[in-house]
Amino acid sequence: MTKITKTITRTYEIGPRENLREADLIGANLRGVNLEGANLYGANLRQANLERANLSSANIYRANLRGANLRGVNLEGANLYEANLSYANLSYANLERANLSSANIYRANLRGANIYRAHLRGADLTQADIRKVDLGEANFRKADLKGAVFTRANLEGADLTYANLEEADLSYANLEGMIINDGEGNEYVLMGNSKGDIKK
Repeated sequence: MTKITKTITRTYEIGPRENLREADLIGANLRGVNLEGANLYGANLRQANLERANLSSANIYRANLRGANLRGVNLEGANLYEANLSYANLSYANLERANLSSANIYRANLRGANIYRAHLRGADLTQADIRKVDLGEANFRKADLKGAVFTRANLEGADLTYANLEEADLSYANLEGMIINDGEGNEYVLMGNSKGDIKK
């Protein structure tokens, strides 16, 4: 169990399944801590260091993680609905089966992350770096992917129905079984990989 003192009047217990609802943890050093199953609803973790922390199955609903260091963090099965992850470093993070629906992931670094079967419906990934990411069977329905870079990403079986792919870079990505629409209500399942400099 770790204790973090943010102010003279408030000390937070940091550990698995702890209640950190709306906690003020701006800039806190939480590198490698175990917060499995913790409640971080509405918490302010802006620019916090959570590198290699365990946040699996945590409730991070509407939390502010803008500019946070989440490199190598374990967020498997975590609830990040409507969370602010803009400008965050999520490189090599494990987001398998995480709920990122309606999350703000603007210009975040997701390079090398595992987002297999994650839910990103309605999420904003504008200009996000998604190179070499496993997005297999992820749900991107109605997500904003404008200018996102998917170079060499795995999008096998991903659902991008009604997603905004304007200026997105899909060069050398695996698009096998990826579901898209033509803007007129017709859905298509793609076959094979993209080759060369392919942009929408």
